[in-house]
Amino acid sequence: MSLFDLPLDELRDYRSSSTEPEDFDEFWAKTLTEARGHALDARFEPVPTALRTLDVFDVTFAGFGGHPVKGWFVLPAGTREPLPVVVQFLGYGGGRGLPHVHRLWASAGFAHFVMDTRGQGSGWNGGDTPDPVGSASSYPGFLTRGIEDPHAYYYRRVYTDAVRAVEAARSHPLVDASRTAAVGTSQGGGITLAVGGLVPDLVAVAPDVPFLCDFPRATTLTDRDPYREVGNYLKTYRGRTERVGRTLAYFDGVHFASRGRAPALFSVALEDRTCPPSTVFGAFNAYAGADKTIEEYDFNDHEGGGPFQEAVQLDWLPGRLTA
Repeated sequence: MSLFDLPLDELRDYRSSSTEPEDFDEFWAKTLTEARGHALDARFEPVPTALRTLDVFDVTFAGFGGHPVKGWFVLPAGTREPLPVVVQFLGYGGGRGLPHVHRLWASAGFAHFVMDTRGQGSGWNGGDTPDPVGSASSYPGFLTRGIEDPHAYYYRRVYTDAVRAVEAARSHPLVDASRTAAVGTSQGGGITLAVGGLVPDLVAVAPDVPFLCDFPRATTLTDRDPYREVGNYLKTYRGRTERVGRTLAYFDGVHFASRGRAPALFSVALEDRTCPPSTVFGAFNAYAGADKTIEEYDFNDHEGGGPFQEAVQLDWLPGRLTA
């Protein structure tokens, strides 16, 4: 594999051509108002584990449409005073899995809330949250479910779940709601950007090799899934490109980035054919917050920095959460 996207000096200046819908803010304000019409009903049930240094809770809260969404809540064992919280969103196809997988942030001394992704969880870690909403015909995967109508689109439900996940995390008595960060890799990074644009008082966001950014470029540049799902859909449903593009514009990380104000730590991999580097830089360069940085991994594909990026986050995030 080799570098296939723009040269690095051009990436650093790249601007997305994604066009923001005129009613973008109205669409999301109405969506969240409707979701908040349902009681959050966040429940935290203790889970016995062999993790002696951590306390684990099985979480259920009401997401989009009042649908139950699962998660894990993890604390340093014996926590008695409210802690800053890291809310994590997961990569494409995976679910919350088993609780011992999620040790990093609680081991660093923070509360950690992991949101399960509705309908996913058979690609790697298992999931426990069904998506009770059907859709019209779609290409296998999640990216084209309801793709011809922004109101019916799958990620309208997921992004709404994510905002409600932040609210659920903040509702726990051992969470300091004023010190909330959002993190995620790939799909989780795209969801993190959406939350950063929809929740104005986060103290930090860390989107790692984010997916769901700069759809006009991503869907025409890479032939890898998940972005290729859109092209495969349009191969069958000819003549619907404009309609599909209009829907995707409501969910493009570039537009959420332009509303983000919290300190932000991005990462990008320059040989990433799943989330091409120009799409990540499209979101990073649009990010409105003044305190932003991006880690560049020059010879990596979609694995990005992996544990090296986690080490960067462990160095960067505590200063924002404990300030």
